[in-house]
Amino acid sequence: MHRTTNKWPALAALILSLAVATAVRAQEPSASDIARWESQAKGITIIRDTWGIAHVYGKTDADAVFGMEYAQAEDDFNRIETNYVVALGRQSESEGDSAIWRDLRARLYADPDSLKAAYKRSPAFLKKLMDAFADGLNYYLYTHKDVRPRTITRFEPWMALSFTEGSIGGDIEKIDLAKLKAFYNSDPAVAAKASSIEAAGASALRESREDLAVESPDAEPRGSNGIAIAPKNTLNGHSLLYINPHTSHYFRSELQMSSEEGLNAYGAVTWGQIFIYQGFNERAGWMHTTSGVDNIDTFLETPARSGTRWTYRHGARAIPMRTRTITIPYRTTVGVSNRTFTVYFTRHGPIVGRQGDKWLSVSLMWNPVNALTQSYTRTKAHNLAEYLKVMELHTNSSNNTLYADADGNIAYLHSNYIPRRDNSLDWTKPVDGSDPKTDYKGLLSLSETPNAINPASGWAYNANNWPWSAAGASSPERSAYPTYVERGLWEMPRGYHALKLLPGHSDFTMSSLTEAGYDSWLPSFAMMLPQLFKAYDALAASDERRASLAKPIEVLRAWDNRWSVQSVATSVAVFWAERALAHDSAAATAAKLSGDDYIANGRADPDALLQSLTAAVDRLQKDFGHWQTPWGDINRFQRLSPSIQPKFDDSKYSIPVPFASARWGSLASFGAKAYPNTKKWYGTSGNSFVAVVEFGDSVRARAITAGGESGHVDSPHFTDQAAAFAMGALREVYFYRKAVDAHTERVYKPGQ
Repeated sequence: MHRTTNKWPALAALILSLAVATAVRAQEPSASDIARWESQAKGITIIRDTWGIAHVYGKTDADAVFGMEYAQAEDDFNRIETNYVVALGRQSESEGDSAIWRDLRARLYADPDSLKAAYKRSPAFLKKLMDAFADGLNYYLYTHKDVRPRTITRFEPWMALSFTEGSIGGDIEKIDLAKLKAFYNSDPAVAAKASSIEAAGASALRESREDLAVESPDAEPRGSNGIAIAPKNTLNGHSLLYINPHTSHYFRSELQMSSEEGLNAYGAVTWGQIFIYQGFNERAGWMHTTSGVDNIDTFLETPARSGTRWTYRHGARAIPMRTRTITIPYRTTVGVSNRTFTVYFTRHGPIVGRQGDKWLSVSLMWNPVNALTQSYTRTKAHNLAEYLKVMELHTNSSNNTLYADADGNIAYLHSNYIPRRDNSLDWTKPVDGSDPKTDYKGLLSLSETPNAINPASGWAYNANNWPWSAAGASSPERSAYPTYVERGLWEMPRGYHALKLLPGHSDFTMSSLTEAGYDSWLPSFAMMLPQLFKAYDALAASDERRASLAKPIEVLRAWDNRWSVQSVATSVAVFWAERALAHDSAAATAAKLSGDDYIANGRADPDALLQSLTAAVDRLQKDFGHWQTPWGDINRFQRLSPSIQPKFDDSKYSIPVPFASARWGSLASFGAKAYPNTKKWYGTSGNSFVAVVEFGDSVRARAITAGGESGHVDSPHFTDQAAAFAMGALREVYFYRKAVDAHTERVYKPGQ
């Protein structure tokens, strides 16, 4: 029998769901707000150069911040809002209950009441900057009624404290979401022992983890390259700085912010922040990288019930846990619902999971006022002494720094948030929080940190590798430092590459340093391919693979291990190595070796290496019609929409890119792969903003940004840098006002 149903309730629910999910109008400002914004906007000038890059000029630093936020919002408001939705733990309001655990993780730190209190006690200069941050964004929304925020209808000054550093993977993202869910999905008062719940939660929730490349050396690296060259190693006798962050494309905008209070900084700004994250001023420049510093620790807490409260053990004491109530609103098909949690804290930090009958707390750097102060004030440092003075705030947690200045100083500066700990303990594993031996004893000073300041080698670099090779023979000595200052176990392929390029040169120029940054050598293949050749040569004459693989082996033997658009060998090598490394990843990890070293040292099964080559040739044949496919036919740049999660289409226009993934040791990185319904590989990460800077009597720079400055598909600046980006052809940076005026596309004030 056919059964009829009433479709209207379901339809009504769908309509309501769409209404909830749809972006909303910005909050209507008061007359006093409007008057204040319009008054401040009159003192600000924004000049868009011929690449669409904003140069913001104001009387005060606050004016420059107001103008930069307004200009960034013009370019891509969605990315600004997304950054703060994530940082503030508000993704569930638009994405639904699937985001609850990410929001809870963020709210363990970014508590609105705490951030508001921190704003109130901030120094006056920082308050002015945070006020300008909110005013610039709110004025943009007021003057652009067609823009519908997804979640944040009004920005408030304290929100700037939720997002203070600018890295692509913040420290908070190291907290395991599966364990967090397993713990807070149960009631600790009822389930004192819940290892089974933990296991169930872990199996039920396989969230993607945002770990840095140092934890998974065979994954696509998410870090960066930085190189500083001292005057004695340059042709012109001027310091040089190479800035090459490897992030997702479009993660930052490029702009200049200037004021009459001594601010004049240029570079890459993470969307919505108030400072130049990677860049330079007239006298100094800074570039951030990541490596293996161990400054996030997990503690095993011993909980006990005491009346209506929980305590934890520290020495002979039972200390009451602090609690806080966090309510997460989330979108449903019938409106907005809420989920409320009671979260627990010890002296070490929030409780984030359970291990047997122990609770897990995590300690990481969370000092938002000092962190924002450090991130901003370093942009006004004009010499090494001033820069090091700013670093005494010790809130640059995940970042190393490559530094150069007009006085001729260069430096590699390791992460400057490192708790001083008992070095006899293994801090890579959870430690006993009840044992006073695990207490921190302050922070390591700059002199106790593995830095390389004005090294005798005349150069310094970092490529997400350890600091022990940062300046060649002038590098810090590993034995002089606690093991926790760096937990990298091997040299990264890009490290080998840099160590081949930098020593022995005394004639670096902006051009030759750029050429070094785009050098095409792929050291991973120079290491691994000899073992493949050895396996092939050992095949019996009767083995059919001797004939079937003869041509691919011949191509690889003749290869110079360098990428190019025309290179067939690059295609074969990349397709082979991905399969070979996947086969041996578990064994390499168990042996505490990188995948490259595992294969290069002859540890890999020769038959598996040959099977991987057969599979690679078959895949190339299937996807592209023949295995002799040039690398440029596979490796492509395409930008079709401004979406943060892009889609790609083989039938649409794209550009060949010669450089490969940093995974293979390419300093110029292009993290590409095939996507649903594509055969070609499209890049979404790696080189994003690249700049080379020379400091002398004046500053000179060249740069390139992936795609273009604008996030609007109808803008001429959506893809106007794409071709040059693919070729590594950096363009002139217009730093001085005379140059900006000579290359002006538009001059206006916010609101016009």
